[in-house]
Amino acid sequence: MIINKAELEAVAVKASQYPPEDLPEIAFAGRSNVGKSSLLNLITGRKSLARVSGSPGKTRTINFYRCNDEFRIVDLPGYGFAKVSRAESEKWGAMIEGYLENRSNLRKVVQLVDIRHRPSAQDVQMYDYLKYYGLDGIVVATKADKVSSNQRAACIKEIRQTLGMGKEDTVVPVSALKRTGYDKLLEVIETLI
Repeated sequence: MIINKAELEAVAVKASQYPPEDLPEIAFAGRSNVGKSSLLNLITGRKSLARVSGSPGKTRTINFYRCNDEFRIVDLPGYGFAKVSRAESEKWGAMIEGYLENRSNLRKVVQLVDIRHRPSAQDVQMYDYLKYYGLDGIVVATKADKVSSNQRAACIKEIRQTLGMGKEDTVVPVSALKRTGYDKLLEVIETLI
């Protein structure tokens, strides 16, 4: 699959601001600073569709991107950013939960983890949450260019074990910098929609 057309359709903090549930949606979740915006720009072929920031925690809304007029990519706020207040963090959590639990056209959530590090307690918590709702099964290991091809298999094995992934679940190593791996992710998305 190739995404020829991608545009921001809605920016939401509550359900009344969501677009209609007329297209399948694939959401993307991950810790702040994991490279989510860079990944979304890579798979849509747009340099600045999702705003890339040097400081983590910038996405504070749920952003809906309409792709090829066939489906939506949904960018969820990053979790685990220490420089936001507890109240702000809880507000984001409630916003994300409301979306994940109530959106009938949500097909799957792609969770991003940094390939260089063992998934954090928050990554595990998010994956368990997604598993509970049947939205798990796809993890993107970002920054794959930062490890050698010899290290990559060991890193992926550690991700799978730490998150408690099943044999049928998918880990896709991607490098936005080197522009590699995203074609496999697009294949996975195509199967889902």
